[in-house]
Amino acid sequence: MGTLLPPPRRLTRAWALGLGIPFVVGLVALTLTPSRVEQRMPNLLDLVLSVAHRVGWSSLDFTRLEVLANVLVFIPVGILAFLLLPRRAWGLAFVVGPALSLAIEVFQRIALPHRAATVSDVIANSTGATVGAVLAVLCTILVAALSSQPRSPRLEAS
Repeated sequence: MGTLLPPPRRLTRAWALGLGIPFVVGLVALTLTPSRVEQRMPNLLDLVLSVAHRVGWSSLDFTRLEVLANVLVFIPVGILAFLLLPRRAWGLAFVVGPALSLAIEVFQRIALPHRAATVSDVIANSTGATVGAVLAVLCTILVAALSSQPRSPRLEAS
């Protein structure tokens, strides 16, 4: 599998770190602070639900929106884990997301008892991180395959 998964370029890792650090700070602020998102931004959630209902997604309610948000927020976790881990340990990218999610939920249960620490959050977060890692692997394989194909010679008009 080593030939299918070339190591990321330095620039790719630099971008991953540059975007990943603020993302992780935001994730910490989102998950490890005393107030819940719906308390801090109730109008945003109402806006998202009303737009979804207006475009025909009438089955979307707050619970489904929360699960969907948990999945979407953790997709970058899987991508970042894949990009930042050494290639010889790339499989760990599939463990980082679930481990991080479990750590967040345990911390919420112990230190933030008014936050809802649930198994369903761990499952949704883990799903998002796994989707992110799978996307990163597939994109890496695709880019490696495209860059290794010989280019056809150009025909020049004389």
